[in-house]
Amino acid sequence: MIKIYNTDILTDKFEEINEYKEGSWINMINPSEDEIRTVCSNLNIQEDFIRYSLDSEEKARIDYEEDDDTILFIMDVPILEQVENHEIYTTMPFGMIVVRDDFIITVSLKELDILKDFTINKVKGFATYKKSRFILQVMYKNSSSYLNYLKLINRETEIAENRLKSSMKNKALLKLLDLEKSLVYFITSLRANEAVMERTIKIKNIKLYEDDEDILEDAIIENKQAIEMSKIYKDILDSTMDAYSSIISNNLNEVMKLLTSITIIISIPTLIASLWGMNVEVPFEIEKYGFWILCGIAFAVTAVTIVLLNKKGLLGK
Repeated sequence: MIKIYNTDILTDKFEEINEYKEGSWINMINPSEDEIRTVCSNLNIQEDFIRYSLDSEEKARIDYEEDDDTILFIMDVPILEQVENHEIYTTMPFGMIVVRDDFIITVSLKELDILKDFTINKVKGFATYKKSRFILQVMYKNSSSYLNYLKLINRETEIAENRLKSSMKNKALLKLLDLEKSLVYFITSLRANEAVMERTIKIKNIKLYEDDEDILEDAIIENKQAIEMSKIYKDILDSTMDAYSSIISNNLNEVMKLLTSITIIISIPTLIASLWGMNVEVPFEIEKYGFWILCGIAFAVTAVTIVLLNKKGLLGK
């Protein structure tokens, strides 16, 4: 899907258009091969930069073509992805391509929340012809979106922990494991994004004005804060997982002790019954009340065993 937006430089009117007009923003969402060729043909650029942005394994970086003065920014953006029968927080690449001083292209595999406010012109100071500022504003929005996702991850972690307190079920433990993976993805992507933002300052082809530098600085600060929050949440989650692992192991030991004690208790009357059931002479075989005597002996030995095991703490808390 391709949508083209333009802000009139004279009237500041923002609208969606159907032509490749200089100063416009071209938003490409999972474009087809025909759409990629059409855009590249109209803008006279190579297809590589667009294809790089559509590669799910692509890392955050900056690349540029000196021949046609085209710059590619690839950032990692947070998304909520459906995997089998559950959701997981992860990241995906998102490309921004500055084509000379004429166009800016955004490329992604999915529709992104960070661009929604731009498509309805609800971002202060946004204009499609202000390409450098647009890139920095997107960087700031992206850093802020990580913070929002981290709050959701923290909330889901608390919910999973509360479930584990009442019941040690695999579903809650697997949820914590998914959240831990998400934090690893976030930390890796945030660090790569930080490198991209810091390198943006050094690119000579990108003109930064005083207000733009403030936006970039705010984006870097937000990104650093997201990195710190991710680390803190991951440390807490690691500690929580270790604690519950110890609790589960301890509970298993308690169950094994109890089952072992029950086995010992049951084996006593079984042993006595087995010995007196042999085809040899045994005490009390000619006694009138021999059976009840043996039952009494088995009961007494079992009772003593229960008392001893209980004193040793082998019959539960």
